[in-house]
Amino acid sequence: MGFDEDWAGIRSGAPARTHDGMRLDGTDPGGGAGPAGGAPDLATAPARKKAAARTIETELEPRTGTAARRADAATAEAVAGFDGWATASGLKTVEATWDKQVKALLARLATEKEALRGTAVAFGLQELDTRSRIAGVGPASGIDRY
Repeated sequence: MGFDEDWAGIRSGAPARTHDGMRLDGTDPGGGAGPAGGAPDLATAPARKKAAARTIETELEPRTGTAARRADAATAEAVAGFDGWATASGLKTVEATWDKQVKALLARLATEKEALRGTAVAFGLQELDTRSRIAGVGPASGIDRY
């Protein structure tokens, strides 16, 4: 078998070996949908991000603070009840650890809230940047073509 026959065999089998996971030879026939006609790979839902940030701000942060204060009050009462015992010292250690964990949780919630709010802004700025770059692409002016 010569090269021409070998090459023809390879070319005829090529369409059978392709998959829909990556298409570099055309556009997606599904109108922008992701693989196999599913949902797009990258989707943003600004309203849902705002709602999640609002939930963190109006429910999770205040309720976490309230729960922390209740636990602190109950622990302080228990420490007073066990005054003079080793248990009181252990409860003080637990309370200090609890306070650190609550502060870390509140900081994490604040970070997540700001990230949710900042995502919409970041995507918007990226879109504006992309549009301006595309708008700047056009026929070269003042350049001699050979």
